[in-house]
Amino acid sequence: MATISKLSNPSPAASLPARSSSSSSLPRVFLGFNTKTSFSKVASSSSRLSLTNTQPWRTSFVVRCSQSSGNGSPIKRTTLHDLYEREGQSPWYDNLCRPVTDLIPLIESGVRGVTSNPAIFQKAISSSNAYNDQFRELVQAGKDIETAYWELVVKDIQDACKLFEPIYDQTDGGDGYVSVEVSPRLADDTQGTVEAAKWLHKVVDRPNVYIKIPATAPCIPSIKEVISLGISVNVTLIFSLTRYEAVIDAYLDGLEASGLSDLSRVTSVASFFVSRVDTLIDKMLEKIGTPEALDLRGKAAVAQAGLAYKLYQKKFSGPRWEALVKKGAKKQRLLWASTSVKNPAYPDTLYVAPLIGPDTVSTMPDQALQAFVDHGSVARTIDSNVSEAEGIYNALEKLGIDWGYVGDQLEVEGVDSFKKSFDSLLDTLQEKANSLKLVSP
Repeated sequence: MATISKLSNPSPAASLPARSSSSSSLPRVFLGFNTKTSFSKVASSSSRLSLTNTQPWRTSFVVRCSQSSGNGSPIKRTTLHDLYEREGQSPWYDNLCRPVTDLIPLIESGVRGVTSNPAIFQKAISSSNAYNDQFRELVQAGKDIETAYWELVVKDIQDACKLFEPIYDQTDGGDGYVSVEVSPRLADDTQGTVEAAKWLHKVVDRPNVYIKIPATAPCIPSIKEVISLGISVNVTLIFSLTRYEAVIDAYLDGLEASGLSDLSRVTSVASFFVSRVDTLIDKMLEKIGTPEALDLRGKAAVAQAGLAYKLYQKKFSGPRWEALVKKGAKKQRLLWASTSVKNPAYPDTLYVAPLIGPDTVSTMPDQALQAFVDHGSVARTIDSNVSEAEGIYNALEKLGIDWGYVGDQLEVEGVDSFKKSFDSLLDTLQEKANSLKLVSP
C-alpha cells in the first residue's frame, strides 16, 4: 500500500498500492489508448445525438477481457470499476470536446463524471472543426462572440449530461455529474458569480450539472448563496487547507439557509488541486537546497491532500452535520483535481494512487487516466498514514514554506490561466467570425 513515506524518491512502484490477493480472481483487462483510429457510428440508447465522428479518435479505450461471466458474455471490467465498487471513489474524466459520444467508451470503462474548465474549452473549440456549423449559424443570426461561446459550451454540457444521466439516476443523484465553470472574469465578483451560476443552471437545465465556482475569497459568499438556492456546485481552485475549510463552511451555511425541507438534490464537490502544489513547493525546496529540503520534493501535495481528507471527516460529522442529514443532506465530496504529473521524473500515478478513499472523486485527464487504467492498483490509501502526512506538512513549515503563500500564489496563477484561456478563445472566435462574414452571402 502506498504511503506518503514512500514518496521521498518517487518511483512507479512507490506510487502504487499493493495488489490485494482478491484481485487475482478478477478478469485481466487491457485498455489501450488508440490515437490513430477513427471512431464512428457508435450506438447509444441513452442519446439522440449524432454518433458520427470524422475527427481522429483521441482517447478510445480498447478493451480485451480474458474471462467471461457465467452466461458467456465478456466482462468489461477495469480498475476504474474497482475504484468505485471496492473503495467508493468515483473516477471522472477531466476533458470534454465534440463529439461528446467520444465519452461512451470511457463510461463503459468506468468513468462516472466529467469536469471542464475554460482551458479545456479553449483547446477543444480552437483546435476542432466540429463547432464550425453551430458557430456559423450563431454568427449569421447576429450573436455576439461571448454569447456564441456560451451557446457552444452549453450544448456540449447538455449533451454530456444526457450520457451520464443513467449514472445519476442509478445513484439517486450521487454521481454522474458534468461540470461547467462560470466566466473566470468573475473570480473577484461575488454577486456577478451568483448571477452567472443562476443563469448557467437555468440554461443548461439538467439535473446532473455542476456549476463550477472558484474558491476565491470573494466567491466564498457566492458559494453559500448558490447552494442556498438549491443549485449544485463544484467548488474549484482549492489549494490550501484554510480555504478548503471556508469552502466546507460555505456549503454547510448554504444548506442551512436554503429553507428546503428536502436537501437530497443539492450536492457539491470541493475540487482540491494536487500536482500544482508540488510544482511550486519543489521549486522552493530546490532554492533551499539542503538534503532535508531536497528529500521532501514530491511529497507536499499528497501530504496536504491527506490532511484535507482528515478535515473532511471532521467537518462532516457531529451534531451540526447530523441535523442536516435528517433533511437528506449529502456530504460535499472531496474531488482530487490537477492529477496529471508535471515532473516527468515522478511516477505517472503519483496524484491518483495515494489518494484513494471513500466518498471522494478523482478527475483525471488523458495522461493520468491512461496510466491508472494501465498499471494502477486499487486499495484505500488516503488515510493510511495521517501522522506522517502531518509530519511532512510541519517539516515543510519548519523549512520556511509558507502554506498560506503557496495557496494564494497558486490561486492567482490558476485564475489568471483560466482568464487567459477564456480571452484567447474569444479572440480566436472573433477571427473566425470575421472570416465567416467575409465568405457569407
